[in-house]
Amino acid sequence: MNLLASRASRMKASEIRELLKLLDQPDIISFAGGIPDPALFPADAISAAYSSVLGGAEAGAALQYQVSEGYLPLRKWLAGQMGKLGVACDEGNIFITSGSQQALDYLGKLFLSPGDTALVTWPTYLGALQAFNAYEPRYDRLTPDGGNMTPAAYHAAAAAAGGRVKFAYLVPDFANPTGETLGVKQREAVLDLAGDLDIAIIEDAAYRALRYDGESVPPILALDCQRSGGIDNARTLYCGSFSKILSPGMRVGWVCAPRRVVERLVLMKQASDLHSPSINQVAMHRAAEAIFDQHVEKLIGAYRARRDGLLGALEANMPEGVTWSWSRPDGGMFVWVTLPEGADATALLARSVREARVAFVPGNAFHADGTGRNTLRLSFTLADSRAVGEGIPRLAKLLG
Repeated sequence: MNLLASRASRMKASEIRELLKLLDQPDIISFAGGIPDPALFPADAISAAYSSVLGGAEAGAALQYQVSEGYLPLRKWLAGQMGKLGVACDEGNIFITSGSQQALDYLGKLFLSPGDTALVTWPTYLGALQAFNAYEPRYDRLTPDGGNMTPAAYHAAAAAAGGRVKFAYLVPDFANPTGETLGVKQREAVLDLAGDLDIAIIEDAAYRALRYDGESVPPILALDCQRSGGIDNARTLYCGSFSKILSPGMRVGWVCAPRRVVERLVLMKQASDLHSPSINQVAMHRAAEAIFDQHVEKLIGAYRARRDGLLGALEANMPEGVTWSWSRPDGGMFVWVTLPEGADATALLARSVREARVAFVPGNAFHADGTGRNTLRLSFTLADSRAVGEGIPRLAKLLG
């Protein structure tokens, strides 16, 4: 073990991945894993896509090595989808990854040297912290609502740590873990700050399609393209995924970025796994072309009802005399709960699993500095009426 690189000390187990093991215990009611409901997977459409691919002229290509950029028809389809979001681009701006988690790892590798600074929200997606940690950064706080440090102060703090500010990372739509969505002014403010600092923006859009209420907000990349004159002049790197819509098991994600960034990512792919699985890319393209929009609508109907059920149960079961609050997301998969000051959600989780058989994710896991101990995340995508009707009263009783 004394031969390990220094980065190995920054690699820690995901509290969320560990909690997913609880799903194997049938008496546990879990609000922990931010995962889609497998009962809603479009299994028939995906099965038909694989059968069609393997039984047709594309079988050879699907079973063969693939170019590192990714399957060309899928990249063209994704470029069309980005165009609908206000990002004019072509297949040269699309890079296929093995899930968006690989995209975060590659971008951390691309930008971060030991001691460099990444700006992240407090809290932020735990998987992003895990991806970036291997490259030994320090973290500084990004506050899209305002109150950020001055560019000079950010630069000075980064220099004092022996590095530079390299990028701002955020989930602007139905964020994991808070469920928060940034408005246009907040997105513009992040662009302003990134411009003043001359840094990149990593826009994690894993949940963007899952909007249940309200009007859609343009991606940061779309706003950036308007300012800069086009995607190849932009500083924003957009990470997308099929995992929350069609299938997480197929592990197909993508990056939409300037060509000069895609070229660098391709070099990383060639040195890593050569390319994402060919057959999964070809089948995903077939399935997405056939059912993507209608399947999104199906998910919206199902998950909206579960979100409403969870929010209603929280309201109905709030303990008397206890000050706690929760977010009311317009989409996504998560509700963020803030407990009274001094509460410890990690300790509460141990009691909750032992006494109430209810699981959630403690909020400190999402804070780069380990704060936020009086917060927790609830996921509603697997929370049917029985789980909510039994689990939330049990949790509320513990809090009371």
